[in-house]
Amino acid sequence: MKKYFYFVCIIFLNFQVFAQQDTTAFAAQRVKVNSLLAERSSKFGQYDESLNQRTGIFGWQTKRDIKNSNEILRQVVLTDNNIFKELKILMDYKDLQNQQKVAVADNSQERLENYMQTIKKLQDQNEELNKELSKQSKSWSTYIIILLILVIIGGFYFYSKKLQKYKKYEKSAI
Repeated sequence: MKKYFYFVCIIFLNFQVFAQQDTTAFAAQRVKVNSLLAERSSKFGQYDESLNQRTGIFGWQTKRDIKNSNEILRQVVLTDNNIFKELKILMDYKDLQNQQKVAVADNSQERLENYMQTIKKLQDQNEELNKELSKQSKSWSTYIIILLILVIIGGFYFYSKKLQKYKKYEKSAI
C-alpha cells in the first residue's frame, strides 16, 4: 500500500513540475515580447525624431537624413518581425496549455466513466450474489423443513411401534 502511495505522490509531483516549467517558459516568453515591444517603441520614437531632423540648407532634409530615417524604419520593421515570431511562440505555448487542459479534462472524464462502469459492475455482482444467497437460504430452509418432517414421521413411527409392544406386553401379562 505504501508503494502505491509513494508512486502516486511521485507522479503527482512530476506533473506539477512539468506544469511549472510550462508556466515559467510562458512567463519568460511574455517578458521577451514585452522587451521587444519596448524596443520597438523606442525605435519608433527615434524614427519620429529623424523625420523632424533637417540638416540641409534652408532647413531641408538631406539624403543622409532620409537614409538615416529609412534605416531606423527598417530596424522598426525587423523588430516587428521579431515580435511576430515571438508572439507566434507565445501563442504556441498558450495552445499547448489549452491542449493540456483539454487532455486533463478528457482524462478526468474517462476516469470518471470508468469508475462509474466499475461501480455499476460491482452493484450488478452484489445483486447477483444477494439473489444466489437468497436461493441458498430458501433451499436450506426447504432441507430443514423436510428433515423436521422426517424426524416427526420417524418419531411417530417409533412411538407407534413402542405403543404396539406395550399393548402386546399388557395383553400377555393379563
